[in-house]
Amino acid sequence: MPNAVSLFSGCGGSDLGLSDAGFVTIVANDVLPYAKAVYEANMPDTEFLLGDVTDIKHFPPAELLAGCYPCQGFSQGGVRDPSAKINYLYREFDRALRAIRPKAFVVENVSGMVRSNFSHLLQNQLTRFRSAGYRVKWAVLNAMDYGVAQDRKRILLVGVRSDLGVEYEFPQPTHGGTAPNRVVTQRDVISDLPRWPVGEFDPHDFHWYYLSRNRRNDWGQPSKTIVSNYRHVPLHPSSPRLIKHGHNDWRFESARPARKLSFREAARLQGFPSSFVFPEASLQRKFEVIGNAVPPPLFSAVVKSLPNVWD
Repeated sequence: MPNAVSLFSGCGGSDLGLSDAGFVTIVANDVLPYAKAVYEANMPDTEFLLGDVTDIKHFPPAELLAGCYPCQGFSQGGVRDPSAKINYLYREFDRALRAIRPKAFVVENVSGMVRSNFSHLLQNQLTRFRSAGYRVKWAVLNAMDYGVAQDRKRILLVGVRSDLGVEYEFPQPTHGGTAPNRVVTQRDVISDLPRWPVGEFDPHDFHWYYLSRNRRNDWGQPSKTIVSNYRHVPLHPSSPRLIKHGHNDWRFESARPARKLSFREAARLQGFPSSFVFPEASLQRKFEVIGNAVPPPLFSAVVKSLPNVWD
């Protein structure tokens, strides 16, 4: 099985995808201690380097490099500051790429990177990776088109080393539309879980900001995007529908009890298996690593589409 190095690994969504695609992740890295705790509870055979990636001076040989550098600077829910330092962590990925010289690499980030005020940063990444000797392609994919019960658009950058003489093609959707499988719904993945799991969801009242937009999808639909702030995660589909009364003014259609998704539900809607373990921590920490994760089935589909250059 070919080896992979994973940077900005979070709690391991990308690396579960790598494993499903037939790769062994030998080294992973993230700056969040709780991400390390979750990762090691589920994938103990991988060496996890906790700390800033800039402190990693040597990278082991590997055939694939994966990276999901932080997205807050590009995110619709973040500061969206084109000058933010966090936007430039791709330079550290580029440093690792040139040091390892893997046969291929895969990068995931939020789709907001394609907005006009960030286009120079996307172009700079493409220029850097191509100058490092890779044929690079990018696309915005939706996780629900690849078997994830969530409407989640992300940008994927994939590069294959130029000397290998092959091109990468992104995978066609496997779910929805004309694809062979129907879209996976919330009913498919969370209907077996307890309806009111005490201590697993945000118990606070619904703030006006939360009700400034529609946060609910029905049982027969994928979830809305899972975010990393536990107070802003979507509503559980058993909650009453939200009706728009005016600009930034949505209200429940009835007084029936309503709640937000639990962390276990959010994890399943991200594509994590039901067996995935989350060590004890605050709800904030659990939702942080879940919402920042890459949906494993999406990453797996992208990696499985790489040409067979591993022999």
